[in-house]
Amino acid sequence: MEFRQIQYFVCLFEEGTVTRAAKRLNIVQPALSMQIAKLEEEVGQRLFDRSTQGMQPTAAGRQMYRLFLPVLRDFAHAREQVMRTDGELGGHVNVGMIASIAQGVLSDMLIEFSMRHPKVNVTLTDGYSTMLADWVAGGQIEAAIINKPRRPLALNVEHIADEDLVLLTSVNHHQALPANVPFRMVPTLELALPTRHHGLRGILESFAQAEDVDLAPTCETDSIVSIVKLVERTQFATLLPRVAVRRRLERGHLRCHNVVSPRLSRQVVCVTHPRRPLSPATTAFLAMLNLHIRALEGESSTPAREGGTQAGGVSETLGEQAAQAALAQLRGAG
Repeated sequence: MEFRQIQYFVCLFEEGTVTRAAKRLNIVQPALSMQIAKLEEEVGQRLFDRSTQGMQPTAAGRQMYRLFLPVLRDFAHAREQVMRTDGELGGHVNVGMIASIAQGVLSDMLIEFSMRHPKVNVTLTDGYSTMLADWVAGGQIEAAIINKPRRPLALNVEHIADEDLVLLTSVNHHQALPANVPFRMVPTLELALPTRHHGLRGILESFAQAEDVDLAPTCETDSIVSIVKLVERTQFATLLPRVAVRRRLERGHLRCHNVVSPRLSRQVVCVTHPRRPLSPATTAFLAMLNLHIRALEGESSTPAREGGTQAGGVSETLGEQAAQAALAQLRGAG
């Protein structure tokens, strides 16, 4: 089994057809087909089923992809480090994160990262916490920012931040809700929430079970963007992380109410594989991302003012100072 054959196999698995894989590899199609045939002969199993629709991986092919993809990633990382002579980071970052984090910090963070490391290519995937954790374990991505899982994982888990979950309504909501709303009052509102497949819903349900409360939402969707738009335009209310809607709050598009008795919060963590060291580019990316998230955690810890949006003025200044201090720390470390 040659390393080149593994590269060809992974490319064919990902592209799905010999034509696209050969084009990506910049080789002729017969050469690719011959190497895949030799690989199948050596392992003694068919790796693909040939059809008019393309090359469909068999169970053996899917297992081989899961086993060898991390090997190729480790090789690529090692090659990047050996060939880097100017001290400037290069290579590829491939990480995942839950959508609520991406909406809150990603745009600002990517601008900062691309300015500091213009030679690094970044691939970001969003999804459910459980799915992203499985992808880290399987080697499809290098790391993921997720909600802390309720079950133990065979992964490295680093705590990043504790985030408040707040009650959100439109600025024209028919009920004049106080700044602090008891959790038991939430089910009396018409709710739009993520489905039970979503990590946020699992967190909310754990609080509800502990308080013997039935949330019973009228509308369920896993699209955070759709929930926010629905709440802005109707009489629905929702429970979401403050960081996910901070820009909407700053613009006065939503009303934010703290939930008390109990206070709702979630733990955000970074998961990585214990036996696959991160590339320097991914390490730098995660360090900057963590600092942005923690800066926003400090910003969002300021209380909401009576009757509406997040407090401005002094709190916004403190948030900016926290973010600038975090970024200054990163620059000094770099």
